[in-house]
Amino acid sequence: MELLEYLFFRNALAGTLLACIACGIVGTYVVSRRLLFISGGITHASFGGVGLGMYFSFSPTAGAFIVAVASALGIQLLGRKREIREDSAIALLWVMGMTLGVIFCFMTPGYSADLSTYLFGNILTITGSDIAILAIITTALIIFTTVMHRSIVAVGFDKVFARSRQLPAEFIETTMLIFTALVIVACLRIAGIILVISMLTIPQMTAMLFTHNYKRIKLLSILLGYIASLGGLFLSFTLDTPGGASVILCSLTIYAICAAGKKAIISRKPQ
Repeated sequence: MELLEYLFFRNALAGTLLACIACGIVGTYVVSRRLLFISGGITHASFGGVGLGMYFSFSPTAGAFIVAVASALGIQLLGRKREIREDSAIALLWVMGMTLGVIFCFMTPGYSADLSTYLFGNILTITGSDIAILAIITTALIIFTTVMHRSIVAVGFDKVFARSRQLPAEFIETTMLIFTALVIVACLRIAGIILVISMLTIPQMTAMLFTHNYKRIKLLSILLGYIASLGGLFLSFTLDTPGGASVILCSLTIYAICAAGKKAIISRKPQ
């Protein structure tokens, strides 16, 4: 409880809660639609925005937001063209973003201490502005997914079925892809570019061990994600380990325990 006296620790608690809510909502859609490769492409492409921000002396986070959203829309646009396959479009933007990020970071004069934070994350460096951005994105995401819940579930599990039911499949797909890009960039300080994709997948994979109901997966993944985040916070603070890696390690541990427990229960049931 003494840790709560520190402002940076309270910021970390608030930031990770918002991040887990946003990642739980978006991650459930990503996993159900099998969009992990697209999410990875957006994540790594956003590094180009970080490099641009550092080189031209504006906010790297703002640059990452712009490039991430542009990459999400670019992947969708290129994927619709018959001249190029979707996976090729993802790989193209993935490599382009990382290349631009490396070049501009290398060309930036001086040493930037923030670069490692964007790459690997550090929960304990979350600021009030980071929390405000996360709060805005999370609130907008909650409102949108609440209003469009039935359509999102339909598109998430079967896009062709959603179209046959005259649901706004393209609008849902585009909006959720934009939200995915926004959530990814908003969570960079927590897990970093290298590990943020894990926040969108591991809690959902753990939740799916127990249920296949879309709403339950979403709620359970938020809970599991926050438990892992709390564990990662204390591990990072106590052992002085990288924050993002500590969160992912706790998340992987929870998944391994749940998977082993489920397997043991199933094996004990009479055949």
